[in-house]
Amino acid sequence: MASTDGLLPPTGPEREAWRGAEALAVTALLNCLLREVAHPGPDPGTYTLPATGHVVWTEGDRFPTAAALRTPDGWCPLSLAGLSSLTAAELRAGTGVSNDVLPAEIAHSRDVTAVLLAARQAAAPPADPYLRSEQALVAGHRYHPAPKSRGGGGPEEWLRYSPEAYASFPLPLLGVPQEFLVAEGDTEALDGLGPPAGDGLALLPAHPWQVELLGGLRDGPLRHLDRTTAVAVPTASIRTVYLPEADLFCKFSLDVRVTNDIRRLWLRDLHRLGMVADLVDGAFDGLPEHVPRPAVLRDRGYRSAELGGDGGEALALIVRDGLREHLRPGLTALQVAGISEGFPGNPLDRLDEDRSLLWWERYLEHVVPPVLHAYLRHGVVLECHLQNVLIAVDRHGTPAQALFRDHEGVRILADRHPELPDTAVVSRSYGWERLVYCLVTNNLYEIAGALAARHPRLRPELWARARAVFAGTAKEYGDPEELRALLADAHIPAKANLLLRWTDAEGEAMRCVPVPNPLRLLTA
Repeated sequence: MASTDGLLPPTGPEREAWRGAEALAVTALLNCLLREVAHPGPDPGTYTLPATGHVVWTEGDRFPTAAALRTPDGWCPLSLAGLSSLTAAELRAGTGVSNDVLPAEIAHSRDVTAVLLAARQAAAPPADPYLRSEQALVAGHRYHPAPKSRGGGGPEEWLRYSPEAYASFPLPLLGVPQEFLVAEGDTEALDGLGPPAGDGLALLPAHPWQVELLGGLRDGPLRHLDRTTAVAVPTASIRTVYLPEADLFCKFSLDVRVTNDIRRLWLRDLHRLGMVADLVDGAFDGLPEHVPRPAVLRDRGYRSAELGGDGGEALALIVRDGLREHLRPGLTALQVAGISEGFPGNPLDRLDEDRSLLWWERYLEHVVPPVLHAYLRHGVVLECHLQNVLIAVDRHGTPAQALFRDHEGVRILADRHPELPDTAVVSRSYGWERLVYCLVTNNLYEIAGALAARHPRLRPELWARARAVFAGTAKEYGDPEELRALLADAHIPAKANLLLRWTDAEGEAMRCVPVPNPLRLLTA
């Protein structure tokens, strides 16, 4: 579904999908621009771009839906192309850096979204509410300028692997000679995904898109054996799939830029998986008895094949625990980003004001104290953003268990683990900034926003109750300075995805901007 600088496609159904995609892309770019660059203007809904002096107007609360530029002749509506050009001019002037790639990524992300919207209309969502929640993120990261960029390729490359289009597919099975095998940890579950490889070969499932990106792997030492009979369902992270029959998650290398990074499993992260897994296993030890103990979907190990001296990166596969061994009886797991975004069966949709407050209280109880405990008592910084948290709900849709996943983003505090090498740990200030961003700015802010979008009068009470949970946790741990500051500071950190992409920072770079702190107690 091609487009050229905002020109609408000619046909009806495609035009509708494209218009929806344009609106989502405008929202994402506005969210970034207003959070990271613009200053509030003198009139409601207006913002000044400091480097160029332009003044823009927006409407919409949680997700701004339209923008206009002030001109001598009045307000001029901005299409995505116009807003992208305005943003590029502001960033060039403000940073002294030029970037010809990001505007193209923004347009490409919009075009990908249009294809996904059209495909989604023609496909049936999965029956399993968990899978529906995983595949709900058609808008992607709401604070990233190009959330649906797929590396610049066309739909023939990525559509059949896209969770937003309700994709599912078998996995190719490769046979790896022992001299090319790279493995660490417990990967035995992979051997059950196909018949024995034979001939001394190790079985290696692969992501079909990565196999295509690597040229089909037809001329190397690996043997193409078969495909899994069980289907793999891509989750919110396009490179991580869930195999419901085997109750197993597989996270693959994928040589495609998605948001800020090429999604390859780098050796530096693979080599620390075992150490991180051991620390995360104990991260909830010593939790107070009244705090519900969450579960962790453990990254057990990885398996790969070495290709041309890459150490196993290109075909690396992380084996992750499934749901059933951790999920408590009678509960249904839901992906938290899907709850924020919305999907058929979202428990928030059937809550009145009183039950919304109860839902929020239960969510806070299951997520906040364990995350803070892991940090304060064990020096473990969980990457508890929306996509890495599952919340299991009871038959009434009320939170009853939290599940955390993805060891790759976990960080370890140097002052709590002096035995570890410098390359394996981070400073306390970095770890705390990352934790506050993931937990408050990314996670709680968006879930509270989803509740307040349904019941606007609840917004102050939602944050009053969140503050009470943080304050209660602080009291139990001796009122640590970091929590005192969090409850008193006027601002909290938000990751600056627009600036990071404009300056072409490394994918894991952490540059933050201050945003108003919703946990702060405001007095008249």
